[in-house]
Amino acid sequence: ISTGALNDLEKVTKQAYAMVTYYGLSKKIGNVSFYDSTGQQEYAFNKPFSEKTSEVIDKEISDMVERAYQKAISLLREHTEGLAVLAEKLLEKEVIFGEDLEKIFGKRPWVIEEKIIAKKIESGIDTTFASTTTTMLDEGSAREPKPDEPAEG
Repeated sequence: ISTGALNDLEKVTKQAYAMVTYYGLSKKIGNVSFYDSTGQQEYAFNKPFSEKTSEVIDKEISDMVERAYQKAISLLREHTEGLAVLAEKLLEKEVIFGEDLEKIFGKRPWVIEEKIIAKKIESGIDTTFASTTTTMLDEGSAREPKPDEPAEG
């Protein structure tokens, strides 16, 4: 990691913080939100949780960011050849599109198919995030489906 990654690290840390403290996406913290929707920044000097909870939050955020980093490293190593082809294509064209990426890396194996999304919409299920990839929140709590495995739902 270089110092040029400061903005990326700031964003990923803020996102992990929000996942843990606002959205209740941590098994250790649970389905609790410390978000202040009043906009009055009531918690500016006093946090709405104990020092012990603060330590758990810090650990959860650190672990989440580390898992994401390790996943990124793993994906980069797994797709080294494709990344070299991508770099050449970018030097050649400067701008590429989704079709170009599919030619190099193939289709995403974990994208939920449109008919599954349509079925969920018919059932009244909110599909706002249905086409996004699964995020690994806690060890083993979520994973990407394998290409031959049907999507849940």
